Amino acid sequence: MTVEHTLTDAERLAELDAATLHRLVGLVEHDGSRDPFPVTGWDAVVWAVGNATQAALVHQVVHGMELVAYSGPETGNRDHQAYVLRSGAVRFELRGAVDPAGPVADHHRAHGDGIVDIALEVPDVDRCIAHARAHGATVLVEPHDLADEHGTVRTAAIATYGDTRHTLVDRSRYTGPYLPGYVARSSTVADRGPRLFQALDHVVGNVELGRMDTWVDFYRRIMGFTNMAEFVGDDIATDYSALMSKVVASGNHRVKFPLNEPSPGRRRSQIDEYLQFYGGPGVQHLALATDDILRTVDVLRSRGVEFLDTPAAYYDDPDLRARIGRVRVPIGELRSRGILVDRDEDGYLLQIFTKPVGDRPTVFFELIERHGSLGFGKGNFKALFEAIEREQERRGNI
Repeated sequence: MTVEHTLTDAERLAELDAATLHRLVGLVEHDGSRDPFPVTGWDAVVWAVGNATQAALVHQVVHGMELVAYSGPETGNRDHQAYVLRSGAVRFELRGAVDPAGPVADHHRAHGDGIVDIALEVPDVDRCIAHARAHGATVLVEPHDLADEHGTVRTAAIATYGDTRHTLVDRSRYTGPYLPGYVARSSTVADRGPRLFQALDHVVGNVELGRMDTWVDFYRRIMGFTNMAEFVGDDIATDYSALMSKVVASGNHRVKFPLNEPSPGRRRSQIDEYLQFYGGPGVQHLALATDDILRTVDVLRSRGVEFLDTPAAYYDDPDLRARIGRVRVPIGELRSRGILVDRDEDGYLLQIFTKPVGDRPTVFFELIERHGSLGFGKGNFKALFEAIEREQERRGNI
C-alpha cells in the first residue's frame, strides 16, 4: 500500500503527507484490503444552519477557512444554499434552507445549528453498502453515480445515531471542486490570515442513556471499527455530573468516534443538557488538529471566539506538573491562554474547547495539538466538565 493510496482527496488538496498526518492526528499504517468496510478517511462535515450565507462568512473571517464551492438556486438547487469551505484537510459544507418546507429547514427546526452528515471517503461504495446492509444497517441512499464535466462520483448513505448520517463517497474518478451540482466559488475575504487548523482529529457523538454500547457495536459490526479507548467511573466524573464514553476508530486511526452517554449524577449532566436542547442524539463537538495551538488560540480569541475558562488551580496542581513533565511551551504560556495538557505512554497533547458555537448549548469545537499521544485528554476530563458545568449554571440548566 503506497502513501498516495492512504491519502484522501482533501488531504491531497491540502498537500499533507502520511508523516504529517501521523503527527497531527495519530495516523497509523493499515492494510484496508482486508476490511469488509474499508474507510479511507474523512470526506466532509455537513452542517444544517439557520443562515449559511452568514455562517460561511464567519468561517472565512474568523476561522480562516477558504471558500471553494457553492450550490444554490443559481445552480438549480431549490431546497437550500450550500457553501463548501476548506482549511487544510478539513472540509465543511454549510447548508441553509431556501425552501421552508424542505429537509434542511426541517433539520434546523428540530436541532438548531448542527451536523447533518459525517461524510466518509471510501474506495468501494458498493462493497461497503453490501456489507452494511447484510449486517443490519439502514441504507438511506442506494449507491448511485453523480456526473458532470469533471467526472463521476459514486455515493450512497447509511443512518447512524439520531438524525445523523454517513454519506459514503468515492471521488477517484472526479476532478471538480466538490461534487456534481456544485460550482467553484472563491473567497472574497481579502486576508484570512494563517491556516489555523490542518485536519479533523475526531468527531464526538452524544447518545441517550443506555445506547452507547449499541452504537459502539454498530461501528464495530457495520464498519469494522475497533475499540480504541473507554472512559467510565470516577476518572471522568465531577461532584455533580458524570458520563460514560467509548472511542471507536477505523483501522488507520484517521477516523475516530468517541461516543458519550449520560451517567446518573447529583445534577443534570452536560450530555443531558445537549440531548434536551439538540432534541436527541447528535454530534457534540469536532476536534480540529493544529500544529500551533498557541497561535491558533491567540488568533481566534482576537477575532471574538470564546473558550471555556480553566481555573488557575489547574496549573498549580503538583500532580499535574509531575505527570505531564516537560512540554514544548512553558506552563505559564498555557495558563495565560487556558490551554490544557495531558500525557500518556505515547506522548502528550495540548487541547482547548470553545463555548457552544450556536444559539443552543449544543455543538462546539476542540482544538488539539498532538505530540505522540494517541489519547483524548483523559487527565483533563474533570477540569473540562467543571468548566462546562459553570457555563450550564450560568444558563440555568444544571
